[in-house]
Amino acid sequence: MDNILTIIITGFIGIAGGFGVAKLIEKSNISNLIKNAKKEAASILKDANLEAENIKKDKILQAKEKFIELKSEHEQVILSRDKKVAEIEKRVRDKESQISNELSKAKKVNDDFESKTLEYTTKIEVLDKRQAEVDKLHKSQLQQLEVISGLSAEEAKNQLVEGLKAEAKSKAMSHIQDTIEEAKLTAQQEAKKIIINTIQRVGTEEAVENCVSVFNIESDDVKGRIIGREGRNIRALEAATGVEIIVDDTPEAIILSCFDPVRREIARLALHKLVTDGRIHPARIEEVVAKTAKQIDDEIIEVGKRTVIDLGIHGLHPELIKVVGRMKYRSSYGQNLLQHSREVSKLCGIMAAELGLNVKLAKRAGLLHDIGKVPDAESDLPHALLGMQWAEKYGEKEEVCNAIGAHHDEIEMKSLLSPIIQVCDAISGARPGARRQVLDSYIQRLKDLEEVAYGFSGVKNAYAIQAGRELRVIVESEKVSDENAANLSFEISQKIQTEMTYPGQVKVTVIRETRAVNIAK
Repeated sequence: MDNILTIIITGFIGIAGGFGVAKLIEKSNISNLIKNAKKEAASILKDANLEAENIKKDKILQAKEKFIELKSEHEQVILSRDKKVAEIEKRVRDKESQISNELSKAKKVNDDFESKTLEYTTKIEVLDKRQAEVDKLHKSQLQQLEVISGLSAEEAKNQLVEGLKAEAKSKAMSHIQDTIEEAKLTAQQEAKKIIINTIQRVGTEEAVENCVSVFNIESDDVKGRIIGREGRNIRALEAATGVEIIVDDTPEAIILSCFDPVRREIARLALHKLVTDGRIHPARIEEVVAKTAKQIDDEIIEVGKRTVIDLGIHGLHPELIKVVGRMKYRSSYGQNLLQHSREVSKLCGIMAAELGLNVKLAKRAGLLHDIGKVPDAESDLPHALLGMQWAEKYGEKEEVCNAIGAHHDEIEMKSLLSPIIQVCDAISGARPGARRQVLDSYIQRLKDLEEVAYGFSGVKNAYAIQAGRELRVIVESEKVSDENAANLSFEISQKIQTEMTYPGQVKVTVIRETRAVNIAK
């Protein structure tokens, strides 16, 4: 028991002693830590002071460098300003010196001017005195001359002037007469030269047109298909085109006869399409003829455009271009109107160039001079005046309009362009073989024959065929009955008999056709 207690007490004493020793050791360690921390703090503070000193020295050095730099810049600015001021002062001194020199020169000039003015004033006074003496002497001499001649100075002057006038007038008249004679001789020679050169520079190979076209076919078997059963196809083709179709023994050829080239061309093209297609019957014929007529209208416009482009004419109104295209299918005394107009245009251009006039304007007037010959409807006006009206309507220049209207002397010529058009028109028409008077009168008779039929009510189409020996009249079935058709034929024949002059007989055939058309839907 005592041993246990002794052990326990000894244990407590050992624990207390260990605790005390531990405390002593811990206190010794803390003391060492504090000492070390103080040492480190003193070292850090020392380093901080050193670094602060270094930074302070650097900043001071930088500030000194900046100050030196700014000071240098400031000194340069001051030097630059001083230099500019010195230059300005120098210029001012130079100006002052120059102004001083100019003032001295001006003063010298002014002194010279005053001395010259004084000198001239003195001379003028002397001259005035001498002039007065001369006038006095002249007056006395005139008085002496008047006394000697018995005439006053004014009368003598008038006599001298009248004598000089008469002499000058005589010489002027003689000179004018010589000039006129020389001009007439030269003008005639120059005019002949210009006309000959113009004719030589234009070559044409145009033949006189006829009223017949030949349509070639591959074999005679096609002729039967064109004629159709009991001739219905050929009758339908003649009725639709107004062209007489002659199918005879000529091998591989069919003749199309008509005085109107447009109708003849429509019939030729339509027949070509029908033969190529192979379907030939009355309904198809009417359809093809209608399409061909539209194609011819388009071709007329294209021909007009090509013509104006070839001649170098610009800015022509579309309606006038269409009229120019229609000239291809018109003839004047057997001469193709388009070729005639092209020829006149070229002649006018050459002649205008020789005379120094406007070549383009001359070509324009030459091309348009006969547009009055292709009217849409018959007109009572001469073709020259009708063409002038069209040209004015579509904005052509006054010189062109006057040249068109005056080329047959219907109106007065107002510019040099007008006689040129007249001369060139005569040159083109007067070529040997260019025209045939008989053909034109024949075509006019056929047109008049058709116009007689159109004068009656209900007439739809009228075609003069067989050289004017037959007139086929197609009437509207709604307006003309079968009974009236016979009366209409008689009335037309009587009017032709009383109003027209023609050789032989004219057969009048009135055709009335009734169609009933319905559409199944």
